[in-house]
Amino acid sequence: MTVIAVAGEVDITTAHLLDDYISRTRRHQGDHVVLDLSEVPYLGVSALHVLLNAHDVAYSNGASLHVAALQRGPAHLLGEIKGRLNVHESVEQAIRAALQAAAQPFPVGGGVS
Repeated sequence: MTVIAVAGEVDITTAHLLDDYISRTRRHQGDHVVLDLSEVPYLGVSALHVLLNAHDVAYSNGASLHVAALQRGPAHLLGEIKGRLNVHESVEQAIRAALQAAAQPFPVGGGVS
């Protein structure tokens, strides 16, 4: 599992940095990822695309993405796609969920259907 703490605004000018960092930081393609967004006051639409892409990549490799500790603005944005991402109130809850997901077997045939 990989836990990434993000700070500052993630918008059109910085979203690619988050995307690159997520890609570089995972030790293995199948690593479950927890993003601690407690220090992120603003997420732009481009950041939303990064999160959805990271979710899809993780899922297609038998893993999951867990987003945690959202401030009000980012929580409102992610509410627009409710149910698509694994969103948790705290980092601790996200880590527990990622560990539980890691204990589950990868579905036969794997990946996105």
